[in-house]
Amino acid sequence: MSATGRPRRVVVTGLGVIAPNANGVADFELALRKGRSGIKHQESMVEAKFGCTVAGSPEGVDELCQSTFTEEELLAMNMNHRYASLAAIEAWQDAGLERPARDSDEVDWDSGAILGTGIGGMDTIAEKVVPLTNAGKVKRMGSTSVEQVMASGISARISGQLALGNQVTTNSSACSTGTEALVMGLERIRAGRAERMLCGGAEAASHYIWAGFDAMRVLNRNSNDAPEKASRPMSASAGGFIPGSGAGVVLLESLDSALARGARIWAELVGGGVNCGGHRMGGSMTAPNPTSVQRCIREALADAGVGPQEVDAINGHLTATMADPREVASWAKALEREPGRLPPITSTKSMIGHGLGAAGGLEAVASVLMVARGFVHPSINCEDLHPEIEPHASSIPHELLELPDLDVLVKAGFGFGDVNACLVFRRYKA
Repeated sequence: MSATGRPRRVVVTGLGVIAPNANGVADFELALRKGRSGIKHQESMVEAKFGCTVAGSPEGVDELCQSTFTEEELLAMNMNHRYASLAAIEAWQDAGLERPARDSDEVDWDSGAILGTGIGGMDTIAEKVVPLTNAGKVKRMGSTSVEQVMASGISARISGQLALGNQVTTNSSACSTGTEALVMGLERIRAGRAERMLCGGAEAASHYIWAGFDAMRVLNRNSNDAPEKASRPMSASAGGFIPGSGAGVVLLESLDSALARGARIWAELVGGGVNCGGHRMGGSMTAPNPTSVQRCIREALADAGVGPQEVDAINGHLTATMADPREVASWAKALEREPGRLPPITSTKSMIGHGLGAAGGLEAVASVLMVARGFVHPSINCEDLHPEIEPHASSIPHELLELPDLDVLVKAGFGFGDVNACLVFRRYKA
C-alpha cells in the first residue's frame, strides 16, 4: 500500500520477447504491425505422423544463447529455460537495469520473478529421462536433469542470472498461465512486498509437447501446405489452433521505484482478475464457462476502476477453435456493447500460434506495445469471418489500425481447466 493507504500504482518498465515471428521487442513490434506470421513447417511433426505438421517456433535462438550464456550454463538449460532466460534478460535490460556480474554476491531483495509454463520440460523428459531410465543408464542422465524438468526451473534459473532476492516462483494454469503471472505480480507490488517483478510465461518448441493436442484433434490439419495461413482465429474456415512456443516477459515495477530511478514507462497495469468456471454452465476441462469469462473481465475492470465503455481495444484469447464465437459474444456482453460498437478486437495468435504457457506473456508484450505506440495489430487470416462473429465485423482489424488516442486495452487468457485471467493496461499518465 502507498502512504495514502491506496494500492500502489504499478507500471511496465521493461519488455522481453522470443517469438515465432521475431526475437526482441523492436523486431516483434515491426512483425505485429506488418501482420507477419511465424508459423512454419515442422519436420519433427511429419516424422511423428501428426495430423497437423505446422507450428510456431522461434528462429535464431542458438545464436542469441551463444552471445548471452556460457557453455556451462547452456549445458544446464533446456529450450524452455533458454527462451525464458533470453526474454527475462531483455526485459531487465530494456528497463535500464544492469545484469549483475556472475561473481558478485549482491542480491536484489526488492526484485523477483513469476514466470509460468504449461508443460515445461517435456522435451527433456522425452529425450533424456525416459530413454536413459528405461535403458538402465540413469548415471548418464547428468546432474542437471531435475532442474530442467521441474516447472520452477525457469524462474529459478532467471533468479540466478539476475540475483533476484524477492519471491521467485512458477505458476501453471494452462493457457492462462502467462496472464495469471502478471496478475500475481501486480498484486505483490501493490501490497508493497516487492518493487519489481519479472512476469510472463514460456514454452519450449517440441513435438512432444504438441502431441497430446494433435491426439485430441484440436490442431488444424487443413493448412499443412500453407503454414502462414494456418492460424485462423475468428475465421469460418478455422480448423483448430496451431501450436506455438517462445517466451514473453514483462517487468512490472512500482511507480515510485520507476520514477525514483528515472525509468522509461511503457504503460500502466491498472487492474487484473482471475477466476474459474467450476466446470459448470457449459464449462469443462477443455471449454470455458461463458458466465465466468464475463465475470473475470468485469472483475478486472472493477479492479482497475475502468468502466466497460472506456475500453478502447481488446487482445482476445481467440485460438481458432469453436470457442471463438462464444468468446466474442462474452466480450460484447461483459463490455455492454451492441454489434457495431465493440472495440477493435484482435488475436496475436493469428501470427504466432497458441504458445500455451507462453501465450499470456507473449500477448501481454504485444498488448503493452499497442498501448504505448497507439495501434492495434491486424488479426490475420480471418477474411472469412465466422457467421456468428459477422455482426461484429467492423470491430475486426484485418490491417494495421493506428489509434493514437488508444488509452485502455484489455487482455485475457482462458485456459484448459475452465480457468480465466484478465489484465487491464492503460496509457501511462503522471
